[in-house]
Amino acid sequence: MRRRYPTDLSDAEWGCLEHHLPAPKAPGRPRVYPLREILNAIFYVVRSGCSWRLLPHDFPPWRSVYHCFRQFRLDGRWERMHSALRERVRVRLDRDPQPSAAIVDSQSLKTTGVGGEEERGYDGGKKVKGRKRHLLACTEGFVLKALPYTAPR
Repeated sequence: MRRRYPTDLSDAEWGCLEHHLPAPKAPGRPRVYPLREILNAIFYVVRSGCSWRLLPHDFPPWRSVYHCFRQFRLDGRWERMHSALRERVRVRLDRDPQPSAAIVDSQSLKTTGVGGEEERGYDGGKKVKGRKRHLLACTEGFVLKALPYTAPR
């Protein structure tokens, strides 16, 4: 048994997310690492900001964790889980699950010139070299969509 980290899922949180995760494929190879441990490791990396390769050794291997993270991103699972949780919170706040109004906001982010020069632009209004992102949020402040892109040149 490994030590507990502050980013680990509680039983209630795991219960909310568990049914959104893929079921094991029947004829395929059985899972080596439980999905709960994989998610705990992903949340540790996201919250701590550490590199995938610097994941503590009491989590599953970083390659397995990153593979699941990437697979969930590519198949849209993260967005579906986020939407389901947002709708659940809105219902608890006695709101319609689907928002009828939204707010658009943008932010300019400074980036370094190292690695990815083609993905940098210049925001002349804010005098920032880097990227921009637009967020679409409901009136409760929950993110509906995030669009990062290169700042205009």
